[in-house]
Amino acid sequence: MEKQEESRECDKGFSCSFMLLKPEEVKLIDLFRILFSSNLEDRKFVDSSSETEESFRYRWLIFISILAQKMLMLTSKPMAWMGSKIEMLLNLLAINNFLVLLRGKTKKPDKDSATFISFIGNMDKRMKLDSKIKPEHGCHYYSALSMMASKASYENRAYIETIVKDHWKMEYLGFFDHWNDYQEKATTQLFFMRDKSENHDTIVVAFRGTEPFDADAWCSDFDLSWYELQGMGKIHGGFMKALGLQKNVGWPMEYKANETRKEPLAYYFVRDKLKALLSESENTKYILTGHSLGGALAILFPSILFLHEEKLLLQRLEGVYTYGQPRVGDEKFGKYMESKLEEHKIHYFRIVYCNDMVPRLPYDDKDLLFKHFGTCVYYNRHYQGKVVAEIPNKNYFSPLSAIPMMINAICELIRSFTICYSKGAEYKEDKHAVHLNLSLILWLPRPKSMNPKFNICGWQRFQRCKKPKLICMINFV
Repeated sequence: MEKQEESRECDKGFSCSFMLLKPEEVKLIDLFRILFSSNLEDRKFVDSSSETEESFRYRWLIFISILAQKMLMLTSKPMAWMGSKIEMLLNLLAINNFLVLLRGKTKKPDKDSATFISFIGNMDKRMKLDSKIKPEHGCHYYSALSMMASKASYENRAYIETIVKDHWKMEYLGFFDHWNDYQEKATTQLFFMRDKSENHDTIVVAFRGTEPFDADAWCSDFDLSWYELQGMGKIHGGFMKALGLQKNVGWPMEYKANETRKEPLAYYFVRDKLKALLSESENTKYILTGHSLGGALAILFPSILFLHEEKLLLQRLEGVYTYGQPRVGDEKFGKYMESKLEEHKIHYFRIVYCNDMVPRLPYDDKDLLFKHFGTCVYYNRHYQGKVVAEIPNKNYFSPLSAIPMMINAICELIRSFTICYSKGAEYKEDKHAVHLNLSLILWLPRPKSMNPKFNICGWQRFQRCKKPKLICMINFV
């Protein structure tokens, strides 16, 4: 009877196999039992099409994933409070000089104003697009537009509207919150903008990534749940849920109304809005982009378009450009996506900076089976870029690589003080980024994974060294 109720609560019939983690239902003793028993059927916090799991290492990873999500759920409010206070402090210091602070006559920052900058935004306050890059440069132009849109996606509505209209001289089409059926709250954010001229019309959809103090977004990252879709492969469950997986029905063509949703689901909203915008002109194209979690959502969006055979949207999709993107599926899914992207002539660039931790998660090993796909442009700490089949140290945590990574982090800290002299003023690192490096260097060699700036700097330099036509060619090598 109990199992029938669970089945009605969440029907997995749309997938041919699955493994779902439910941290909200875990009890401490039961969590530890998974380490000593291969029987998954008796674990209420694991819902799997397989009744047993013989691999101890896989059960250990489930244990870590559940524990991490549980801790994040318990600390979500303190994390949000701390993040809010840090952002307020950074903005307070930005709008008040030292003498004003001493006198106590300070201006209080407004969190909803166009001048309020997020924690990530404070690491890199650049607003300008590269004026040398024009629409006629093709994917060179699209990539430049994508990386700045990915960076802007972390800011509030007013800031994004101001930067799009006043600084980039483009059309702002709105910032939107989207519902997650499994977390039962709006945890996915994105914005639309449009660059339109007589000979050019491009819509940009930018998905927000993982904010440092957003426990819900981190839960999506740590969730090792997966669903296997017929003919496609296994796909990361946490990212599918954030994109708009419907709890009881999966990915039906049509949006199923639900009274508990306070906001629309991301995939269905973006799909319908794009259809409306693209119907205005036959020449309009669009690109998808995002950093970190946002990158995962950007590349999963076309996978559902493939599933639904959305011909118009696939014809008009110029490309997907992601920065610091985690793995989103297994090898079968990667091959499926590469085949479909090539069939529809859709560009896909995945930009990775040095020892960034996020693109190396979830693990690519015999237990988790997650694999990257597409064209990877990798940069070392000198911002020297090259196309690689596999990034160095692909699973990040390794005893053999710990010391080299620590040395690299120290070299990056030194470089943060000198790079503006060797590469130019545009490479100068913000003092907040330098402080973050200094504070985290002893325990985390790559704190920069949360900041899109370091993917952006390298990509800009790579573009300056390559002709636009060569950039396009690289994508198909």
